[in-house]
Amino acid sequence: MAFVPPTAEDLALYLGLGEIQGDRADLLIAQAAALAESVVKPLPEQATAVVLSVAGRAYINPQQVTYETIGPQSVQRPAGSGGLYLTKADKAALKSLAGRGGAFTVDPTPAAADPSPTWPAAAFAPGWPYEPGWGS
Repeated sequence: MAFVPPTAEDLALYLGLGEIQGDRADLLIAQAAALAESVVKPLPEQATAVVLSVAGRAYINPQQVTYETIGPQSVQRPAGSGGLYLTKADKAALKSLAGRGGAFTVDPTPAAADPSPTWPAAAFAPGWPYEPGWGS
């Protein structure tokens, strides 16, 4: 099944907001999906979680503010907690969802390789001369 981008309503639910700016949310979702496609194309259908995370981060904190004081209240956010970008974890999740990343092996043996032994010569041709140390 193909990737279906989340909606503005999905983003509102993800962020726990009662109201959301639909046009802005749609733009951020589209941009988040485009960023995700720079890592994996086509996007797997489960990439919705990563796209919502990226768009949500940008929706809540578009200017990447790390410290803010309004009246008697102040808020400190972790550095890099806003704006539209993919984290290392986002990229790893996308690759994992697409079935990429992780360990793999490469077998260099040709498919037509014969598994029978070729040495020592005495093992397959009794009576032939062979080097000392090969067999009995």
